[in-house]
Amino acid sequence: MKKNLSVFLVLLMLLSCLAVGASARERDALRFAVASDLHYDHTDGEFERNNDDEIFFYANRRAAMENESGTIIDAFLEQCAADESLQYVLIPGDLADNGKTCPEDHRVVAEKLIAFEKNTGKDVFVINGNHDAGNNCKTSLDDFKKIYARLGYDKALEKREDDCSYTADLGENYRLIALDSIDPDASTADGMSAAKILWVKKQAEKAYVDGRYPLLMMHHNLLDHLPLQRLVSHDFIVRFHYSTAALFADQGIKLVLSGHEHCSDAASYISPAGNVIYDFATTSLTMYPLQYRVMTLSEGEISYEARTVDAIDTAALKKRQPLFTEAQLAAMENGMNDYALTFLKKGVEYRLALSLTMEKMGIEPTDLFYDLVKTAVDGLTDILNMPLYGEKSVCALAEEYNIEIPYSDYATGWDLVTSLVAMHYAGEEAFDLNSPEITVLLRTAALILRTDLPGINDNVFMKCATGLLEKNGYAPVSESITKLCCKVFGGIKPGEYFLVSVLAPFLYEFAFDNDAVNDNHGTLAGYTGRGTVDHMANIFQNMKDKCKTLLLYLRLIFEESLKMFR
Repeated sequence: MKKNLSVFLVLLMLLSCLAVGASARERDALRFAVASDLHYDHTDGEFERNNDDEIFFYANRRAAMENESGTIIDAFLEQCAADESLQYVLIPGDLADNGKTCPEDHRVVAEKLIAFEKNTGKDVFVINGNHDAGNNCKTSLDDFKKIYARLGYDKALEKREDDCSYTADLGENYRLIALDSIDPDASTADGMSAAKILWVKKQAEKAYVDGRYPLLMMHHNLLDHLPLQRLVSHDFIVRFHYSTAALFADQGIKLVLSGHEHCSDAASYISPAGNVIYDFATTSLTMYPLQYRVMTLSEGEISYEARTVDAIDTAALKKRQPLFTEAQLAAMENGMNDYALTFLKKGVEYRLALSLTMEKMGIEPTDLFYDLVKTAVDGLTDILNMPLYGEKSVCALAEEYNIEIPYSDYATGWDLVTSLVAMHYAGEEAFDLNSPEITVLLRTAALILRTDLPGINDNVFMKCATGLLEKNGYAPVSESITKLCCKVFGGIKPGEYFLVSVLAPFLYEFAFDNDAVNDNHGTLAGYTGRGTVDHMANIFQNMKDKCKTLLLYLRLIFEESLKMFR
């Protein structure tokens, strides 16, 4: 009996120890919020009218909610304060929109963040972005470090003197490596150098020596968050990104927090040594979808979720900027995220329309190719402005060229294009090539080519003949011939199919996120080791992944091109 009692007591003690150990591990989990690209702007002047919309007339070319930025930041900090489980707030750059020229804006942001720290006991860590500081600017790198001294630099274990990089401990098990990825003499390009990369490598090694897991925060992206980002958006991703990613991964850095691209996207890469690294790009807090991340790290897993700022203090906003109308404030109160979405779409439309002008393209009326380009651009903007369905619509025009536009819920071409851009910002793009949205976009692109090409012929190559025919009551000859050919031979010429098919893979990658990592919500393996040793297997896996992407592009081009023979 005594023996059984002893065994029972021993088992009870073991279970207690296990419970205490589990509780300790639970307490050791690291939980923090990540908000990037705050782009605070003190704007207090007149709203600039950029379009004819009653509510969103002030939507700007960057689609940034400058006038609302301070109030959105306040709402974000209030949400973080209300979540007692959050321990830290991390901000990977672009704290102030005009930070290089207006250090006062930085001071306002710093005051907000310091007050948040004081009221909540949660530490904030920042790093600079391309809008924040630079050489020969009113805000130098030293100014940035002084203004945000209490938000990372005073807590730093180690700092780089030549830039804004530093390290700091997060909780009991993790170390933050805050890397200045900026070129202080450039506008948006990265400033990565061998010295910075080796510094990160050294800091990761030190973290492991100290029994801590390293995580990296920087403004520029480490991995692709757009199709062919190195080509189409090269200033937003670090140079030599695959070799840099492999080096960081092999040093035990599993998690990278970045911004800059203003998209919510998660990407992964496996080094030849078998070490995986994840780059979580977080979209701009003060643009649709007003989104930030909450992440929980433990040795077993990395879990993450996206949260939005769904309401702001409109009374405080009105006090800060009296020019807001009651209609605008009411629309915000009815749904701040919906308000931000429409603002974004109006801003993107304004930017693209602004870019599609001869003045912005630097083409003068005296230039030899002025008529050709202007005809093409006018044809493009006319179709984007037309209703998609109904009388005098894109659909009706397409029928004249034997092109079928499937039904969708979008009102205009602009509506569809800006919706795809908004989805890219929000993450988890869900349109594949079989989606009506992509079909509508590709066939509209074909229609633009079809209507533009005869228009160019009419305005450039056959201008005299067209003028003569019009005097005698005939429509432009190229348009008539084109429509006749469409009725006889079908909707699209081989050359046009080639252009559309080349566009298809890019649209697929832009509008359909098919990688293995969910952008906004998910669970991944945690910091449980520094990789495998099966180098050849991982080299072949990387080659297989690259070949798979290449084959996907070739297949999409081939499939679209084949349609011209059907």
